[in-house]
Amino acid sequence: MKIVCIGRNYAAHIEELANERPKDPVIFIKPDSAVLPKEQDFYIPDFTDNVHYEVEVLVKICKVGKHIDAKFAHKYYDEVGLGIDFTARDLQSQLKEKGLPWEKAKGFDGSAVIGTWLPKGDFKDLNDLDFTLEQNGQVVQNGNTNLMLWKIDELIAYVSSYFTLKKGDVLFTGTPAGVGQIAANDYLSGKLEGQELFSLKIK
Repeated sequence: MKIVCIGRNYAAHIEELANERPKDPVIFIKPDSAVLPKEQDFYIPDFTDNVHYEVEVLVKICKVGKHIDAKFAHKYYDEVGLGIDFTARDLQSQLKEKGLPWEKAKGFDGSAVIGTWLPKGDFKDLNDLDFTLEQNGQVVQNGNTNLMLWKIDELIAYVSSYFTLKKGDVLFTGTPAGVGQIAANDYLSGKLEGQELFSLKIK
């Protein structure tokens, strides 16, 4: 299993972090050890003072594919979900300044929250899904997949031109605006089309 993540896929998020708008999807990978075990709290690592939440719509790959045409991409996943890409923002900034890879800031243990999976058939249009993240009962991120620069099927086609996608792989499709810092004792919960798919405490 690999976790393929897309960065800078929502224009407003690009603007809030003062990043350059990419010509192609930005890809990075988290190891499988980044997945936060179910029902486990998230512990802020000792090596960072500034962990940010980034809520994202997820898709789970259901069969092996390489060089997938976008018009056939829908055949390669049958479940969608919601998760968090936790980011050590201070460490990421240091690495970016030196032109170094982001893995230490993005792929550390517990940095990938994967909520409950739902059949994609439960949804009328995957390109029009509302999703939110609440921090201590307050909505801090509010997005819709219709705001993606690249839609789910386009992402699968693009990613598969570089990496063979295998059954069980997870695609994080990018985060909307509103990312922010977490603190000990925070409570986070994510909803897709009004249905809560994950909740966790911060330690």
